[in-house]
Amino acid sequence: MTVSVDVTGAVADPLDAPPLRWGILGPGRIAESFTNAVQAATRGSVVAVGSRSAARAGDFARAHAPDARVHASYEALVADPDVDAVYVASPHSHHHDHALLGIAAGKHLLVEKAFTRNAAEARAVLDAARSAGVFVMEAMKTRHLPHVAALRSILASGEIGDVVSVRGSYEVAFPFDAASRIFDPALAGGGLLDIGVYPLAFALDLLGVPDDVLAAGVLTPAGVDAQATVVLRYRAAIATCTSSIVASAPVAMVIAGTRGWVDLPHHYSSPATFTVHRADGASTEYDGRVPDGKQYEAAEVARCVSAGLTESPRMSWQHTLDLMAVLDRARAGVGVRYPGE
Repeated sequence: MTVSVDVTGAVADPLDAPPLRWGILGPGRIAESFTNAVQAATRGSVVAVGSRSAARAGDFARAHAPDARVHASYEALVADPDVDAVYVASPHSHHHDHALLGIAAGKHLLVEKAFTRNAAEARAVLDAARSAGVFVMEAMKTRHLPHVAALRSILASGEIGDVVSVRGSYEVAFPFDAASRIFDPALAGGGLLDIGVYPLAFALDLLGVPDDVLAAGVLTPAGVDAQATVVLRYRAAIATCTSSIVASAPVAMVIAGTRGWVDLPHHYSSPATFTVHRADGASTEYDGRVPDGKQYEAAEVARCVSAGLTESPRMSWQHTLDLMAVLDRARAGVGVRYPGE
C-alpha cells in the first residue's frame, strides 16, 4: 500500500515574497513561461521587454505582458529606471555579455541555465556582480521547488540510509534544424548545457562536488553533443547523468540508498511527485505538483534583493561555479568546444 502526502507547502508561498519589477531580456519560449509565472503566482510584475527586434518585443509584450514597456535593444532595457531585475533568457552563448550589460547598469539578474558557456565566463560575471554589489542568481528552478525541499529533508533524515547512487536522465528528441540554438555550436548548442545540466545540478545538490568527472558521448556533424553520459564519482557514491537531443525517453531519476530508494519518474526538474520505497516494503508518494514552478525562483530573487543579499543561499555563486566546472569537464570528455573558447 502506498500512502500519498502533499508537500506543496514545503517551501514558502511565492505570493509571500516582496514585489519586484522585472525586465525580460530575450523574449523567447522560456521567457514566456517565466513571465506568466511571475504575473500569475507572485507579487512581482513584468514592466519591460527588450529584444534586438522591436517587433518581436512588441509581440511578446502584447501576448504576455500588455502593460510592459517595449525596448528595441538590450541596452535600452537595462537602462530602464523602472526595472529592478532583469531575467536573461538569451542563448547560452550570450549570457556572459548580456549579464555584464545588466550588471554595468546596476540591475539585479536572474540568468537562465546554463549560466554561461564555461566556468571562466561564469567567474567573470560573478566578479563583476561582486564589484557592483548587485544580486545575481542562476535560474535553476529545481533548487527552489517544493518536492525538492521535501526530498532533501527525507534524505537528510536517513529514511533510505546513506545515498550511494543517483541515476538521472533528460532525453528529448528535438526536430533537427541546423539554425536552431540546440544544434548550433555558435549558440553553445548541444544537450549538456541545455538539458543535461538538470540531472547534473540535481546530483550536485544531493551529493556535493565530485572527486572525479568522466564523460562519453556522440557528437552531431556540427560538433555539439547529441548524446552524453556523465559519471560523477565520489568517495562512497556515484552519479550517472545522461542527456540526449536525438532520443526520447522518460525524464526520470532514481536515488538509491542503503535502506531504500526514491523514484522520480516524471520530469523531476519541474514540480513533480516522487515515491520513497523502504527496505521493509512500505512506500510513500509525495506530491509537489504546482503550476509551472518558475514563480519560486522569481520569489527567491525578490526575497534576496529585499534582504540586501547579492547571492542566494539556495543557489549560491559557488554552486554555479561548481556546476560550470563539472560541465566544462564533461564537454572536454565528450569533445565539445564552442567557437571563441
